Amino acid sequence: MLCFGASDLIYKRAAASGIGAAQFVMLQAWVFAPTINLYAWATGTLDVHWSAAWGSLAGLFSLVAFYNFARSLKDGAVSTNAPIFRLNFTLTALLAIVLLGETLTLAKAGALVCALVAVWLLLGEPGAARGGIKLASLTRVLIATVAMAFANLFYKIGLQHGALPETMVAAQAWAFSSLATVLAVMQEKRLRLTPWAWPYSVPAAIALLVGFVLLMHGLALGAASVLVPVAQMSFVFTALVGVLLFREKLNGRKQLGLVVAAAALGLFAVS
Repeated sequence: MLCFGASDLIYKRAAASGIGAAQFVMLQAWVFAPTINLYAWATGTLDVHWSAAWGSLAGLFSLVAFYNFARSLKDGAVSTNAPIFRLNFTLTALLAIVLLGETLTLAKAGALVCALVAVWLLLGEPGAARGGIKLASLTRVLIATVAMAFANLFYKIGLQHGALPETMVAAQAWAFSSLATVLAVMQEKRLRLTPWAWPYSVPAAIALLVGFVLLMHGLALGAASVLVPVAQMSFVFTALVGVLLFREKLNGRKQLGLVVAAAALGLFAVS
């Protein structure tokens, strides 16, 4: 939870520094991929098996998610976009219940309702109709949210088929790193590096690596419709820090949205 929150803040700082989303994501992947593969090899958890292909599919959807999330922060506030992005757990929970047969309890149902209300509160803040939330930023963060929900589902499926947590993250990295590099080259028309992006890409990669490994171990033991939402509680931390560090406005409606979102996560946790 804390690692994902930290990565959101680093994404915002990179966007504010003028670093292109494709460049930032590519350099992040260059750190993430070799690090997780070395870690998995050193710990004896790199077990290549067909079930790990679900990790590679998750890597494709993760690239779509993180690229669009990074682009959305260029014109959007992290205290709004990060909560929306992290509410991908709502879709993940629904997919896990419908496709994986996980139980739908009263607490889970209440949590889903609270999550949807929280999204409405965050999107409908006063001033939005006058350009408070730019359409391009909103579109990108919603695409990122849906893509990440499917990535989370693929993690659980791969683990159910016997893939080891570290191998799943490594398989994700293989696909993510390759596709991120191709995307950056296509945008730049050549392989170009932005040296000042490394101070942001390296810590973002480390934070996400630790977060994903811990999440995989959690999903290997428990239900995706419970554990993914708990991990996504990071957006409350991100929004509050965004207000303190970036002086983003936190009006009454947004405050209520964060409270309702936190209530949704609490209900998921006890379900």
